[in-house]
Amino acid sequence: MGLLGLALVAAPGLAFGQAADLFVERTATGVAGERCGLFTPELTSALAAATLQARGAALRAGMDAKALDALDRDARYRAAQLDCRNPRVIAAAERVRTAFSAYSKTARMTYPGEAADWRADRGSGRAARWRLAQDSRFGADRMTFGLAGWQGASGLLAVASFADGGSPYAARLVLRDGTKTLGPYLVAGGKAAPLARKLPPRSATRGYMAEARSAAGPDLLPRTVETGWAFRFPATAARALAALDPREAVAVEFLFPGEQVRTAYVEVGDFAAGQAFLQMAAR
Repeated sequence: MGLLGLALVAAPGLAFGQAADLFVERTATGVAGERCGLFTPELTSALAAATLQARGAALRAGMDAKALDALDRDARYRAAQLDCRNPRVIAAAERVRTAFSAYSKTARMTYPGEAADWRADRGSGRAARWRLAQDSRFGADRMTFGLAGWQGASGLLAVASFADGGSPYAARLVLRDGTKTLGPYLVAGGKAAPLARKLPPRSATRGYMAEARSAAGPDLLPRTVETGWAFRFPATAARALAALDPREAVAVEFLFPGEQVRTAYVEVGDFAAGQAFLQMAAR
């Protein structure tokens, strides 16, 4: 029996699916590990990233967000009552160390989504690179969006190339405003719905203007693309993105002279899990 079993022994009425079950187990393990000092900082970070990934999987599997939050609170409460000296807790912690030892050393991960994937890379190197990236095509144009940097993820960027050689003067990230909504805007069609329909009405969104614009360097452009534009968004935008539901989408609007706008869409997916995975490298 693992830490989940110790935390939720004979708990009645908990008929949750495999994804939710895994989320609760990882949550309980993380709480017990932190309280009892069971894991190294790197393994704790790996477990945190895996917990966020399990949460995203549970939501995509159809678990209600409020019900999942209730399970999270219950798991944390019960794990906080565990005796750190219990041999079963110690044995369960050792199994976690074994299971996550390889994961904590992994340099690259792919986080599959419903419509698009996030690619995470926490390897070292002198050149700037995409640390957490998702590709998007919009019309004849293409964009890579995510976190980029040298030794770490230093900025939230959108790097776009335009088939007609167009040069946008600005870019804006548009996403759901949590202060104006009670939760994600989920439309009919679910997974099959286009990303453009997974944003709320404009009145319930918030925009973040890019704070810097420059020609994109070859290190951040796709191999087959020679030129493009890079836009950097503020750190607050990255935090707002990480707080969204993985089933949502965000829009990147590129602004051209003459009030022309070209819009690319990004699936939120496991952005938060990928971000946590990158933070393992900083410890």
